[in-house]
Amino acid sequence: MTDHTPELAARAAEQHVVVIGGGIGGLVAARECAKVGMSVTLLEASEQLGGAIRRAEVEGLVVDAGAESYATRGGHVRALVTELGLGGSIVTPEGGGAWIDGIPGVGAAPIPKGGMLGIPENPFQEGVRRVIGTRGVWRAYVDRLRPPLTIGHEKSLGKLVATRMGERVRDRLVAPVTAGVYSAHPDDVDVEAVAPGLSAALTRAGSLSGAVALLRADREEKGKAPGSAVEGLVGGMSTLVDALRADLEDLGVRIRTGVHAEQLTRDGKAWTVRGESFAEDDESATEELRADAVIVATSEPAARTLLTGHADLGAPAVAPEIEIVTLVLDAPELDAAPRGTGVLTVPGSRVAKALTHSTVKWGWLREAAAGRHVVRVSFGSQGETPATAALDDADAAQLALAEASAMLGMTLRPEQLVGAHRARHVQAQPASVIGSAQRRTAARAAVRAVPGVAAVGAWLAGTGLAQVVPDAVSETDRLRRALLFG
Repeated sequence: MTDHTPELAARAAEQHVVVIGGGIGGLVAARECAKVGMSVTLLEASEQLGGAIRRAEVEGLVVDAGAESYATRGGHVRALVTELGLGGSIVTPEGGGAWIDGIPGVGAAPIPKGGMLGIPENPFQEGVRRVIGTRGVWRAYVDRLRPPLTIGHEKSLGKLVATRMGERVRDRLVAPVTAGVYSAHPDDVDVEAVAPGLSAALTRAGSLSGAVALLRADREEKGKAPGSAVEGLVGGMSTLVDALRADLEDLGVRIRTGVHAEQLTRDGKAWTVRGESFAEDDESATEELRADAVIVATSEPAARTLLTGHADLGAPAVAPEIEIVTLVLDAPELDAAPRGTGVLTVPGSRVAKALTHSTVKWGWLREAAAGRHVVRVSFGSQGETPATAALDDADAAQLALAEASAMLGMTLRPEQLVGAHRARHVQAQPASVIGSAQRRTAARAAVRAVPGVAAVGAWLAGTGLAQVVPDAVSETDRLRRALLFG
């Protein structure tokens, strides 16, 4: 919106918008409304803002307990970071590549260079042969002899890879990537959701390996990184949350934590948000807020509760539960970064799905750690309960230590564990899962049909800040225009 006439400014000042949910989607939505002069109240049920972005202090170290980076695609998050004055804090990962562990008959090996989503551009590359073996290489070569598929013929990434290049490529190269990045098995992953243009490139090139080569060459020609380029922030991603909060306060947004919104009711064109707040003595109080519009920026279950009776959102999605156990270690043997920036595991080979060696990956954290090492171990995936779910914190830390020892290929002793932190996340269903796009499109259409309401967040936009941020901006702009221009 670029029209800032006095009349429009006065009209904006008359509008009160309540944003329910203080994750990144809610913070961005509140900011977009406040920027044009609207009165905004933001409600967050917990005591902390940020949603999937969380910080934890472990033995004096401030670490990311949730998202530790953002994808650079689209440039939307970088633009937001820069607007908030954090441009000088942007950093890129260090420490080289990562490894795959749990390879039958092999153990562990570096992730082969090149390729896309684990699909090799050249199956005869030595790094690929090391992972899938000579038998797997020759099976993958059959891809070049098979007839090309019609565009869009196969939606499942796993089935496409297994048909073209064999099960070893799917299970040993692609599955660790989809499980670690998307929390989903490759058979459940939509090809076009994770690799737009791959099916069309397959038709043009005549082989899957050739399609990967075409897409990589195209991205390199356009100056885009072939892989999933990410960036982080010095001090951790929680600095973004701090900057957003400070900006909202400067814009006059009323931020209230510890308020659980329970019900939305409509009275003509106005809305009432009924919620429960909790005082320090655990006494609760019911309160109501009147609003001209409401932006629901919660998780899917909470959004469904609030929108019941207003929008038919269809069947709920199955969301994966993820637990991240962060370990601070006094282990000089890790100085050599034995497995690079981290490890992905072949599904079924270990109870942990991935490990990030954070002090190798992020220079700012390595400096802050002063010789100690920070390792994040992730558990849980789509349809899989985290192995730590039934454990107390101490036992979860010991299991994470044992898994880290196995994935890093060395024994880490209990006395080397300086401190640990455990965080549980119920993620939105990955946007990569087959059928997810259709479900999200239908749910969004149902919300848009309700006057004075918008919904943002990962369950509609897809997981990751690169999807949540532009979606929140777009949906908030739609709502603002409806309020200001009728």
